[in-house]
Amino acid sequence: DMKIAVIGQSLFGQEVYKELVKEGHQIVGVFTIPDKDGKADPLATEAEKDGVPVFKFPRWRLKGKGIPEVVMQYKAVGAELNVMPFCSQFIPMEVIDFPKHGSIIYHPSLLPRHRGASAINWTLIHGDKKGGFTVFWADDGLDTGPILLQRECDVEPDDTVNTIYNRFLFPEGVKGTVEAVRLIAEGKAPKITQTEEGATYEGIQKKDNAKISWDQPAEAIHNWIRGNDKVPGAWAEVDGQRVTFYGSSLAENASSLDGQPLDIPGASRPGKVTKNGLVLFGNDGKTLVVKNLQFEDGKMIPASQYFHSGDSSTVELTEEEKSFAEEIRGVWKGILTNVADIQDSTDFFKSGAASMDVVRLVEEVKLRASGLQVQNEDVYMASTFQEFIQMLVRKLRGEDGEEEIVVDYAEMNVNNMTIKMPHQLFINGQFVDAEGGKTYQTINPTDGTGICNVSLAQVSDVDKAVAAAKEAFENGEWGRMNPRDRGRLIYRLADLMEEHQEELATI
Repeated sequence: DMKIAVIGQSLFGQEVYKELVKEGHQIVGVFTIPDKDGKADPLATEAEKDGVPVFKFPRWRLKGKGIPEVVMQYKAVGAELNVMPFCSQFIPMEVIDFPKHGSIIYHPSLLPRHRGASAINWTLIHGDKKGGFTVFWADDGLDTGPILLQRECDVEPDDTVNTIYNRFLFPEGVKGTVEAVRLIAEGKAPKITQTEEGATYEGIQKKDNAKISWDQPAEAIHNWIRGNDKVPGAWAEVDGQRVTFYGSSLAENASSLDGQPLDIPGASRPGKVTKNGLVLFGNDGKTLVVKNLQFEDGKMIPASQYFHSGDSSTVELTEEEKSFAEEIRGVWKGILTNVADIQDSTDFFKSGAASMDVVRLVEEVKLRASGLQVQNEDVYMASTFQEFIQMLVRKLRGEDGEEEIVVDYAEMNVNNMTIKMPHQLFINGQFVDAEGGKTYQTINPTDGTGICNVSLAQVSDVDKAVAAAKEAFENGEWGRMNPRDRGRLIYRLADLMEEHQEELATI
């Protein structure tokens, strides 16, 4: 085992710290950022629990030089290796070079490609097909030190910064960093000089430079939106205010979806607000669909609700629902430990919650309300406590904004039952007539009489149905559900089929 100083922050830093302790290394000091809004960084919380010395320096350098008392406190812990998982501070070279084994850094790209602080963003913005991470030896350059190890992964077409991080860069990055320490301890750690061939450096992505440029192909716009999702968020001026776009996917034939036009300054043609989201056009005429929009005040809505975002009224809670709300208030309190009292107006994110807190909140709610379909996105769209409770109660009541399907039934009395049968096409969640109103007569095989006229689908109807089904499968609720929730829905369907088996058999 080695004496290690962990210099970093966040849940990633916390997980690396925990795994190094499990491996039997002695953590002689944890160096992290000061508390934010009264809330300690997760790495600090974990180390303090174990009685490890924790230092929270606001900065290590002043005017390019190490601050003597800070450097002195660092040296006093006697580290043999610095491990730097997600370190946002500039560390002086006298600290980097001090330990016997030097310092290693985790970086979320395949160096030398995408040096810089926004490597994940730029992997997606450039449309890279491969991503990954590097653990390298720190030197005096910016992400230029010799490579110790690398791991790569496929980049999915609709990956966002959050999805690729949670799927690969976080869990595999923790394992990779710990493996790197193991190699150092065994004296087997390589130092592979980075080549300058293929090297890129990109600046930090901030809100101000995340504005969408519309004069480019649909795929480039899609990559820009997902490469800034969730942070810092790609935005554009719409109806005189800054609107941020989330949940982009490329979509063939989306231009054929029905919807209301939305004028977007600078775009090659107006967007279209459809049931599936906001359809946007590249300068190549191809389309993408955006799921969610966020306004300047922080309010997030489904893009499909753009023209109805102010419609919802407050529901009055029953006694049972009030008791459920108090239970959920306790969950918020457990997550937002820095907030003294959870008021109706308390905002989850403005109180310091991060993406991993969203995952925890969703799981906690599901534990307390079995069968409730809650997604991470729901938290972003109902970020104050009151909005969150209203959203949960509506879902529990089955009033969560799903439009009621209008069905024109053909009715018959058969087997002592009144059988009701739809006779139109079902496309994109609605019963509609075929193009041109074309129909054909369906025949009762027992006596040759006509039952009713049924819509006769045309090629254009099939195209619309295929586009809607593809979009629903790839980007709809089903695609965002975890397997457990999908299982619940399948069981619910089986129950309904059993309940109506005589009607189904007769039809």
